[in-house]
Amino acid sequence: MKFHFQHFLKALLLGLFTLFFANLHITGDIIKYINPKYDYMSKMTVIFFFVLLLIQVTRIWQEKHTHHVCSHRCDHDHGNSHWSLRRVVSYSIVAFPIVTGFMVPPATLDASIAANKGFLVSQGGGQSGGTERKSLMEGAESLVEKEDIDIYSSEHVPLPNENYLSEQEYDGKLRLLQESESIQMTEDMFSTYYGEINDNLESYVGKTIKMSGFVFKEEGLTGNQLVISRFLITHCVADASIIGFLTEFTGAVTIQEDAWVEIEGVLEVGNYNGYDLPLLKATSLNVVEEPSEPYIYPVLKMLGN
Repeated sequence: MKFHFQHFLKALLLGLFTLFFANLHITGDIIKYINPKYDYMSKMTVIFFFVLLLIQVTRIWQEKHTHHVCSHRCDHDHGNSHWSLRRVVSYSIVAFPIVTGFMVPPATLDASIAANKGFLVSQGGGQSGGTERKSLMEGAESLVEKEDIDIYSSEHVPLPNENYLSEQEYDGKLRLLQESESIQMTEDMFSTYYGEINDNLESYVGKTIKMSGFVFKEEGLTGNQLVISRFLITHCVADASIIGFLTEFTGAVTIQEDAWVEIEGVLEVGNYNGYDLPLLKATSLNVVEEPSEPYIYPVLKMLGN
């Protein structure tokens, strides 16, 4: 029997990938990377890696006389080729994500990521109060309608914030937004409510809004201004979008960036660099602990319920 080190190395990498993803599901940290609606698909990936691992393990030890003879000039890898710089680089590229995955603990997206992505509309020249009004986040209006996904079966695994809603439930909550004088920005409808308020700002001026989020302070804000924000995860953290409300609060300067707060305020029309946008005049603000599920996700609507 001959030991093939490169086959062993491939098996080791497959084993580490299997262990890494399995551990994310066991600990629940998988939701720090992907939208929970892909949880089932991710679990299937773990099974797929495990099957590949079992196949690869059988190749580590082989009979000494067992070898592959090509009747043509072939470039594919038989697992016993000599090491070269190209081969070392190839293995290093595959190993890099799994090494960093184990060494760097999963972390919640924060204000530093918001700063890199950009938040408030930064370009000037807009028409105050005119038809060129932009939302707090560029493109926010398109986030909601594009991501309302129909599910054709009522059999589902509930998301952390219970984003699976029947058509009747969805319409009822949207109607509640339009009719109520006090708006609760719940996690399940946060993105929908946010898009509706930005699309029809004048219809909601004067209403009370209650919400929670983390504090983000963009350069250019005044001392009494901050942004109460949330990360919207459509598919995974790579496509995370920052949404939230510009807020005015007399004690804003004392609130640390990244702190989580619960806020209640009256919605008004604000202005930032010549653009009209929703502005919350805070009547109360309390610092709270970061929730176990800090992200929000688009609503998933179920048909026939």
